[in-house]
Formats: sequence, structure tokens, C-alpha cells
Amino acid sequence: MTASHASAGTGCGDAYFAVFTDREDAAAAARSFAHPGARILKHPSGRPWLVGQWGDQEVVTANAGPASLAVVGCCPIDATELKRHAEHLRALTELDALARSLPGSFHLVAALGGGLRVQGTASGLRLVFHAAVDGVQVAASRADVLAEALGAEPDEERLAVRLLWPVPHPLLETSLWRDVAAVPPQDALMVASDGRTVRYSRWWTPPEPVRTLADGAPLVRQALTEAVDARTAQGGTVSCDLSGGLDSTSMCFLASQSPAKVVASTWPGRDPADTDLHWAELAAKHLPDVEHVVWDADASPLVYDNLLAIDDLLDEPTIGVMDRSRVLHHLPAMAERGSRLHLTGIGGDHVAWCSEAYYHRLARTRPLFALKQLRGFRALWQWPLGTTVRALTDSRPYGKWLADSSNHLRAPLPATVTTSLGWGMPPRLFDWVTPDAERMAQRALRGAAVTARPLHPDRGLHADLEQIRSGTRIIRQWDRMAAKAGVPMASPFLDDRVIEACLAVRPSERVSPWTYKPLLTEAMRGIVPEACLRRTNKAAASMDAADGLRRHRADLLALWEDSRLEHLGLVDGNVLRSLAQRPSTPGLRDAILYSTIAAEVWLRGLSPTPTRTRTRTR
Repeated sequence: MTASHASAGTGCGDAYFAVFTDREDAAAAARSFAHPGARILKHPSGRPWLVGQWGDQEVVTANAGPASLAVVGCCPIDATELKRHAEHLRALTELDALARSLPGSFHLVAALGGGLRVQGTASGLRLVFHAAVDGVQVAASRADVLAEALGAEPDEERLAVRLLWPVPHPLLETSLWRDVAAVPPQDALMVASDGRTVRYSRWWTPPEPVRTLADGAPLVRQALTEAVDARTAQGGTVSCDLSGGLDSTSMCFLASQSPAKVVASTWPGRDPADTDLHWAELAAKHLPDVEHVVWDADASPLVYDNLLAIDDLLDEPTIGVMDRSRVLHHLPAMAERGSRLHLTGIGGDHVAWCSEAYYHRLARTRPLFALKQLRGFRALWQWPLGTTVRALTDSRPYGKWLADSSNHLRAPLPATVTTSLGWGMPPRLFDWVTPDAERMAQRALRGAAVTARPLHPDRGLHADLEQIRSGTRIIRQWDRMAAKAGVPMASPFLDDRVIEACLAVRPSERVSPWTYKPLLTEAMRGIVPEACLRRTNKAAASMDAADGLRRHRADLLALWEDSRLEHLGLVDGNVLRSLAQRPSTPGLRDAILYSTIAAEVWLRGLSPTPTRTRTRTR
């Protein structure tokens, strides 16, 4: 090995790497990735193993005899412990247990007997892609790295799929380049010693949700504590969001128990009904050693801010560009205060709460209990009785649901209860999407439906896993943007060990119309003061979104001038330009523009000038 560090650090959001087998032809292919400034880890033979960009505290490596291991990202394992695992490694499949035991968020890479194993996280926050480059299989943590080496162009049909709102499983997990394959998050990529043969090996399955709230809450507390410790044990200064919500408040109190100095950051909402500041200040009173910074609400960027200036090079479109300015705006000021890492409460909604879709099964297995709960949900969400009954009696398998969805892409948005109790929100396309793009999306949906399997047979757990994975697709891009802005971000709620601890608790005790986030409330009891645990809602920021549409109308209009999507024949630019001039159009409040804006901004990042041929990577 050419590099080894004492322990993995917090993880740098803009890190990336490609992985190569220990062969001469792979070494030749690696030259396409060795750009100026690239870092290289080598096989014992001296040939390149990992090539890319990462921080000094990003990688831990170890080798023993024929085995080499690397942990890339946030993990408290040190080189000595990793070497012990390398010494006992006899088969790459033996690493399943190690991958399922370590806290943090990281890639695990191994070489043994000429073969490779590369895996990311079950959450999807750290992904793995692979492609044949000069005849040999190369793995990478980003799809665009492989596409650039291939000189590949984004596939128009896959781009048309990304105009769907939302993009359903499994189509969201494909790369935008047909020659670049995406490894499912629950699988590890295995590359044989010939450097050409690949297979996927499943290393993760969700836990059975059998624990009671009383039994599960201490384990969630332990997992969250370890996740935060993995980022803060080094000390220094870290910053935290403190919105006043239970998720960010939990992060602040956990971080305050660490050796690190903590700076808490609060953006009050513009809406007079927004109570975030009240709850944030209440939490701050119980954190005397934490510096609390409250920003001017009117200085907070609105949704849709600065879309024309986004120049982040991303490997897929992301609706995260809509909130990019809001997410990053305070990071330079946190850097001035010495922050080396910014902790967020993002992911708490994804794991501490869960989908009401579990009640589709519970209505059959525990009908009396489910009926009582469903009455509460109907009152809370104003679900009509008839629509609720139809949703509960809909027992279509996932593939049939996906195929049926392809026939209704132009239909109105479905009722909330249909989405909540079903396999998810059926995808839709809108007036500005061309018939050609619709046909492409339909073809992809119908093709996927033939072999598609849900993420879990229980549609509740399927919905939870899909929400986690769709969320991490956004957050992994925010992490890259934040690192570029000067302070990497981390979201401990989305560490695999935290997700597992939450999913193991019975859904009947995780989601209820009568209590708000009961699992996280119980897990944080004794860490977060009782007064702060009493909050039972969260701010919606709908006023900020509506104001953003009006304020940035000119930018949206400019976005559709010389539209890349229009040049590709995927959207009708005239319809979009007309909509930009009417920001109060009722349908726009439902975020229906998000997927189209995401695709347009992404294409602009790939190619500064429009072209009537497919856009090339640079």
C-alpha cells in the first residue's frame, strides 16, 4: 500500500474514486482516471488499485498477505483493526459481517486472490457503479467518472424517465448512461480475477420489524450516539442545524456531549405561523456550552434561488438544486467560525417515522387495531372513506402496479390516501413533456415492470426503503455541493446502523395518528430535555416556496430560453415559458416542476451551450 491513515475521518463530500483489478490491462485503463492532482492507492504489485480524489482522513487501508482492504468515508475503524480483518480474510463474501457491523457511512473495498469487492451503503448515500473501460471492468463511486472515461453520452430515454414525478423504483437506481451500470445498494459488486466478469452479491437485508418501542428505543439511541461520535470524537469545531424540530435538536444535544465545540445554526421561517425559532431558542437554553447563531429570516434564500448559476458537476439530475442556496447559504459563515463539518437532522423524517402503507397488511393481520388507527389517520389527513377502502382492497403486485402506472401518466395527481396506503405515488408527466418523451418513459416503465420486484413484500417497508433511497439521492449531491462550499455535511440519521435500529421496531408503534415520532421521542428521552420533546409538528416552508416562484420568475423564464431539454425534443419550451410568466398557477404549488428543472439544470452543467444532438460529458 502507498497510503495508510490512523483512522477514517468525517468523509469529504466531493471525494470520488475508481477501483481496478491487479492486472496490466487494468493498469492501462487506470491512466484514463489519473488526472492531475489525482491520488493513487496501489496493489502490493505496484499497479493502481484506487484512483481518485479524497481527503487525508478519508481512507483507512490495510493489507495482509493476499488481502487488501480500504474503508473510504466516515468510519471509526483504525488501520490496526482493519489489518486484523485482512489477516483472517479467506473469501470476499466473508466481509458481509464486517460491513453490517461498522458504524458510520462509507465504501468498503477489498482485493483478494486477484478479485475485487466494492460496496457502498444500504441507504444509497454511497453508491457503486461499474463499466467496461478498454475491455476491463472498472468500479467507481460516481457514474460520471466512468462516463467521462468512456466518452459516453447521457441516454435520452433515461433522461425522459427522470422527467417523471416521481421516478419509481427501480428506475431511479439506474445511471443516466446506458454503458454505466448501477449496483443496487443492498449488493456488493464482485469483479473476478479475469477483470471482466462481474456479479452482484447481496450483503444487506432490512431487519424484521419485531421489536417493541420499549426494546427498540435504547438501540436507536445507541446507534445515533455512535453515528454522531464517529463524526465528533476527533474534537475541533462542528456546526449543527438547529431548526427546533426533533431531528436537528437531537443532533445538537448528541454533539454537545462530544469533545467537539458545537455551533448551532437556526434559520427562522418567514411565515408568521412558523414556530421554529421558539423551539430552537428553547433548546439553546439547555445548551449553555453551544454557540447559537440565529440568522435573519429575510436573508435566507428562497426556493428556486440562483438556478442559472449552478455549476456543480453531478452524476445525475437532482431536485436538490431547488433548495441548493438555502442548504449552503450559511456554510461559509460556519467555516469562519472554525467548523470542519456540518451535522444535519436530515433523514429523521425518513427513519424515525414510517409509512402508513404498513396498515395495508395490518388491516388483514390485526383488523381491529388497524381500524382504530385508520380512523385516526382519516381524521388527521382528511382521507375520504370510499377512497380509503379502495386503497386498502387494492392488492395488485408491484409489477402490475408499475405497468398500470404507465397507462395513466397524464392523469391528475392521485388522492393522498391512494399514495399513502399503496406502493407509492404513481408517476406522472405534465403538459410540457412531449409525446416522444412520454413514449420513452412508458417504454421504460413497462420494461421494468416485467421483472420489477418491490424492495420488500410488505408495501410499508417497501415505501420506507424507497423514501430512504430517494432521499439519499438528493443528499449525496448536497454533500458534494457543501464540500465545494467549504464545509462538508453529514446526516447521521441515514447511517445504515441507525436505519436498521429504526426499521426493527414494529410499525404499529412507529407510526400513529395519536403521537408524533414516538420512536425518536423515546430514544432521546434523557438526552433531549422533556420540554423540547413536546413538539408535535414541523414547519412546512410552503410560504418560502410560493415566494420563491414569484421572486425568481425571471430566472425560471431564462432557464427555458435555449432549453437543453427542448433541443432534445423532450419538453415543449413554449409551455414552460408561459408557465414561468404565471407563477401563481395552482398546480405549481405541488412541486410538479421540480423534476423538469432538475434535468434542465443538470444538462446545463454538462454542456454550457445547447446542442441538438445528445449532450456530451466533459
